Amino acid sequence: MAKPSTSSGTKRATKSAKNDTAAVEVTKSRTAVAAKPRKTAGTTKAPKHGFLSRLYTGTGAFEVIGKRRMWYAISGAMVAIAIVSILVRGFTFGIDFAGGTKVSFPRGDTSVTQVEEVFRKSVGSSPESVVVVGNGNSATVQIRAETLTNEQTEKLRDDLFDAFQPVGPNGEASKQAISDSAVSETWGGQITKKAVIALVVFLLLASLYITVRYEWFMTISAMISMVFDILVTAGVYSLVGFEVTPATVIGLLTILGFSIYDTVIVFDKVEENTSGFEHKTRYTYAEQANLAINQTFMRSINTSLISALPIISLMVVAVWLLGVGTLQDLALVQLVGVVVGTYSSIYLATPLLVTLRERTQLVQNHTRRVMRRRDAAAGSKAAAAGTEDSGDAEDTIADADEATMATTPGTPAPGAKPVRPTSRRSQGPTGKPGAGR
Repeated sequence: MAKPSTSSGTKRATKSAKNDTAAVEVTKSRTAVAAKPRKTAGTTKAPKHGFLSRLYTGTGAFEVIGKRRMWYAISGAMVAIAIVSILVRGFTFGIDFAGGTKVSFPRGDTSVTQVEEVFRKSVGSSPESVVVVGNGNSATVQIRAETLTNEQTEKLRDDLFDAFQPVGPNGEASKQAISDSAVSETWGGQITKKAVIALVVFLLLASLYITVRYEWFMTISAMISMVFDILVTAGVYSLVGFEVTPATVIGLLTILGFSIYDTVIVFDKVEENTSGFEHKTRYTYAEQANLAINQTFMRSINTSLISALPIISLMVVAVWLLGVGTLQDLALVQLVGVVVGTYSSIYLATPLLVTLRERTQLVQNHTRRVMRRRDAAAGSKAAAAGTEDSGDAEDTIADADEATMATTPGTPAPGAKPVRPTSRRSQGPTGKPGAGR
């Protein structure tokens, strides 16, 4: 009788050890599930696109409005440098504005020092400037001085011809190859006055058009942008030291027209994107304006390149090869204006428009509604993500419990057909609870 008792005790101890091992495995499974990091809403990374792809599609990938303070700082620095240069260096006004006498002739083998020496001996004073314009056989020497009398001008021409023997169009030395022109200071003052009037009239007409076509917020932004273009372009002329001539004024009016054209293109897209924005809560006014800039990036770049190529050709062919100094003034102001006008229409005019519009109650209320909607959507996603993670954890724990129960003797698997107790001798059902153990 002692042996059966000992064998039964051994079996109970074995079953108890197995049950303890299964319980430890369940505890480990629960711990692993609890330590599993939860999924966070919005963790899926957006596909990355190249620079040219984002530029071409105009999907709003370039942040301009959000970084407007940086662009304001850059624009302010450019204006400050221009103003300092204008105040310190000033401008080199051409003869049409300042008045005086201008003499020019083919260069040949002449040097600037030799021309200055001949001028001093002939007139008795130093010239204001002596410059060589052009290259090669087309190079010319241009002398600029204070207004000379007819006798002084004629004597200077004779002295220059005797010293340098300039060659005329027929290939022979000729006094007719030396040309001169004189402009009185009164005439220069009239030209200056007319240039200022033309500039003011242009600005008034441009502001009137934008006010009628769009709104006064856009008018203020466009006018500030054009003043920026004028100051920066004038600063470049002051730094480079080129002469300011009537051709310069004509070029300035031309590039202002280009600038306002490019600005109107961007404003037109902004108006299209923000039409009825107060009734929508998906994007803010600033975001729609930034999208408009992205959508017009390629158009602005293409327009600028198409405009710059003929200007560069003009500078290369007319100035460096043919030596036409007047075209040099026209080409430089247009090239600078195209670059500055494109910059201001994108990085200054539109950010200024958004800044002005965000001061209105309508845009402020709309921005708050958009932010509240996004916060509510973010909270719903977080709650949904938390529920999903909780369900995953419960499923994992249930799987661990099922595995443990399947390995534990005497524990039926979930969903399995119940097994009735059987007798050890007959292996048949006894109908008694606990039988067969």
